[in-house]
Amino acid sequence: MTRILITICCLITPILASSANLPPRNPFLADSNTAMSHNEAAQQDMVPQSGPRGPSRRLSESDIDYVHTGPGHFGNLMSGTYADGNRVYWGNGIDRIVKLDFDNYEVIDEYFFPDVTVYTAEQADESIAGFDASNSGLVAMLGGISEMMKLKDLANLYTVLDKDHNYYIGDRNGRIHVYGDEDSSNSRSRIVKKNEYQLPDDITGPVMGLSMTFDGWLVVVTEHGYVAVVSRDLTQHKVIRILHSEGAENKSTKPTGYGWIRNAPAVDKDGGIYVVSQDHMHKIVWSGSRLSTSEEDGAWTLRYPNAWGHGSGATPALMGFGEEDRLVVITDGQHQMSVMAFWRDAIPGGWLPDREGFDSRIAGSALVTMGDPNLTAIQSEQSVVITGYNAIVVNNEPRNMPWYAPARARGVFIGLLGSNPEYQPYGIENFRWDPYSRTLSSAWVNADISSPSCVPIISAASNAVYLIGARDNEFTLEALDLTTGREKFHYILGGQRYNVMFAGTLIDEAGRIHYGTPWGRVRIRYQGPQETP
Repeated sequence: MTRILITICCLITPILASSANLPPRNPFLADSNTAMSHNEAAQQDMVPQSGPRGPSRRLSESDIDYVHTGPGHFGNLMSGTYADGNRVYWGNGIDRIVKLDFDNYEVIDEYFFPDVTVYTAEQADESIAGFDASNSGLVAMLGGISEMMKLKDLANLYTVLDKDHNYYIGDRNGRIHVYGDEDSSNSRSRIVKKNEYQLPDDITGPVMGLSMTFDGWLVVVTEHGYVAVVSRDLTQHKVIRILHSEGAENKSTKPTGYGWIRNAPAVDKDGGIYVVSQDHMHKIVWSGSRLSTSEEDGAWTLRYPNAWGHGSGATPALMGFGEEDRLVVITDGQHQMSVMAFWRDAIPGGWLPDREGFDSRIAGSALVTMGDPNLTAIQSEQSVVITGYNAIVVNNEPRNMPWYAPARARGVFIGLLGSNPEYQPYGIENFRWDPYSRTLSSAWVNADISSPSCVPIISAASNAVYLIGARDNEFTLEALDLTTGREKFHYILGGQRYNVMFAGTLIDEAGRIHYGTPWGRVRIRYQGPQETP
């Protein structure tokens, strides 16, 4: 009987993993798939809607929308419905904010930041032509470094769009900027700056992440270890410093993004704020009136393995809701990273860790191998993508680095040059939490798919993982079966105009894929043949 029960559990666990509870909607965020980076407060990179369908094919230019938006335009947030019945996309890069039409993807308005260099479409086309001509060798590497130098002061990567169409951006100087519509009822209205909030002088460090509590306070995390909640009218704030952050202001390294805190937080509906720092995973608790790092209030802090010294490259992502096992998931900082899951709330009674020397707060840890038993090093700058009890990671280690390339040029070879077969990495691996045995293990590996630098996204309705990949030095949309990891289909997009360079793969409310490039935004209009009733 025991063997039969185990067999039944093994058979139904993948089904439960795919059909598990969705994260709750935050009522203060825009009513859309993507109201903030990584979609929503749980940071799962998952949407309930269906995505594109097969079969595989090469897309024509008429199947794809492309718009120049300037560099660093990694994400597009989708508004809720305006009073006029329309939706728009909001996004920003290093030189401007852009508002795009939801239907035709045309620019409604641009707001250029003061005192910045504005990058033109002609400059972008010249760069694209250069990388199309050659994305291999020393000259291409130097060109890639030049392009990426534009991003050296980037501190506005994580943004938030609220239910009232307010667009929040943090900066390197501890300021929160709020932009919106000149007429909040008119989706075609021009962009205006509505407000600005300067954090007090004793809250130091660039703003590294924004989110929203479920009672409507903006969450702000700085590189030096401060967590603040700010009222949406920017009239008041509460702040706390994370444990072990003393001296964090002296630990910032270059390039930008390798400081004591590198990523945005995840937030749950009960006031949990989850932050990963250079050596520790933290839960801070917001009560509605104060922040706490005390265990008495349900907060906790735990050291995780970090041999390479830069900490996790992953934004914490929440797994499990309602009566499910409630976990928070990251990748660790080992040279060969592991996926790590921590109990979010009270540790189950009698729980013992699955590895000697681990704290009981750790629910599970599984080494990332990409199916290669001889692998000794792998790190990813991408978040763990979650749906149900599935946790997906991609390989972002270049296949080869030329002898003349400095270690810090690694990002160039998976970003600007990532489609080139000389450098492009291969491999995507899915880890699954088993709620019966309460273990975390690898469920499948696809070693034939390349995701050079993008964050994948999961469509729950399509039971599919979508990502921007590459084949034969052209960029592609890849669709994998969530249950098995096998390819469903792929679309060939084309050359360097469609380079994803560290942007997230997004699915809008109409089921269309869109993402950022080094120079603009791409939306894949084609979604496959129409389904017959």
